[in-house]
Amino acid sequence: MGLVDNVLDGSQRALARLATHVENDDGVGREGLIRLYPHTGKAHVVGVTGPPGAGKSTLIGALIGELRGRGLKVGVVAVDPSSQLTGGATLGDRIRMLEWQSDAGVFIRSMASRARAGGLAPATAGMVHLLDAAGFEVIVVETVGVGQEEIDVSRLVDTLVLVQVPGSGDGVQLLKAGLLEFADIFVVNKADLAGAEELLRGLRSMVGFSAHQRPDWVPPVLRCTATDGVGLDKLANAIVAHGEFLRDSGRLHDRRCAIARAEIADYVNAVIRQRLSAPGAGSAGVEAMVEDVARRRLAPLTAAHTLLENWEDPGQRNDQSG
Repeated sequence: MGLVDNVLDGSQRALARLATHVENDDGVGREGLIRLYPHTGKAHVVGVTGPPGAGKSTLIGALIGELRGRGLKVGVVAVDPSSQLTGGATLGDRIRMLEWQSDAGVFIRSMASRARAGGLAPATAGMVHLLDAAGFEVIVVETVGVGQEEIDVSRLVDTLVLVQVPGSGDGVQLLKAGLLEFADIFVVNKADLAGAEELLRGLRSMVGFSAHQRPDWVPPVLRCTATDGVGLDKLANAIVAHGEFLRDSGRLHDRRCAIARAEIADYVNAVIRQRLSAPGAGSAGVEAMVEDVARRRLAPLTAAHTLLENWEDPGQRNDQSG
């Protein structure tokens, strides 16, 4: 595939073309990711998540400048809500980062969530691998505005940054937020607004209260005002420091194994859903099993175990028979 070679040679045009194939999950995209995967694993992948209106896109745009000033190539995968009309991304995070479009050291891709829960798009992991192989040293994944329990991004990244904003909830709400258990860095953005100090105190108190759960890395709580560039240097320092902590402590391999496990599970689930999605799409044995479950002759859990134990890829069967 010429596209793969051109991506490895640094062609932005080839990268954009292959990114479209990856997002469409077509044969070219899948084959490209398989061939590029041995060239991945070098980038520091950073997730940026938080509620709607927290200013994540503006913060990332400012963070790009800080990281570029340190000589780092930066890729961004920005997940937007899907248009109900076209299915495409509606907010267009690239619009907020137009100043970087002529910088060869920056690549920004907006992707539609396509109604997937959890704040990510179906092809997010593939896009991260693509940018990794293309030589981007820091890859930032921006989620759709997420709620308290939507933690899919924590299964994809090395470092998770949780952005909060004054006025988004009270201190009690902070303690209930599932995302808080997974964040490596906390940021209070728009820290010039009323309520910022109270939010900072609440977060620091919560981090101190739970420090015994992660004694080797105590998540910093930072104040930022992205529109004025305030606090961006400290955020970049914290991201770099967490990456160094992961490498020096040996935790990076553990995290990468967890990411790999989650990605394999996602692909397995996707393959099974695809093969079971339409009546008559599976083998006769699968259809008989579906019928047995529907008629209450077989429990769904039993059917699932049987399916996994006896699954045969139709493509492999055809290859062997040929």
